[in-house]
Amino acid sequence: MRRIERKADVNGRQAPAGIGPHRRQDSRGAPARRPLDHPETGARGEIILERHANSGRFEKRIAAIDEVVECWEVSGTVDYMARFVCADLAAYEELTSVLIDDENLGVARIVSHVALRPVRRFTGYPDALLARKPAKS
Repeated sequence: MRRIERKADVNGRQAPAGIGPHRRQDSRGAPARRPLDHPETGARGEIILERHANSGRFEKRIAAIDEVVECWEVSGTVDYMARFVCADLAAYEELTSVLIDDENLGVARIVSHVALRPVRRFTGYPDALLARKPAKS
């Protein structure tokens, strides 16, 4: 968290509300909390397993966690991509720490990505893509 706060003002940009020294406050003057599913503070995790023999156990555990709203097995250098919805960054950090610390799951590491600002938002599939016919083989 402190690393995010220090980097918040790089290139003159402010951190999203709820991160860094520019925090919003609620009516009592306490820092305002915003769920991580908010577009400006969404959390995604690249999950790498130590042992693929544990993938079934890992998938069952992930499917049972309410805060994991999506999880995909993927190709490449990581094993899974997950989308998390947590109350705040502290809750996200706690959840990912629990996953990493559970030796039965075999999670080697989780590389986290927190969105800073939207560049393009998903608004649905373009009609042109939906109207295309598959290429004949």
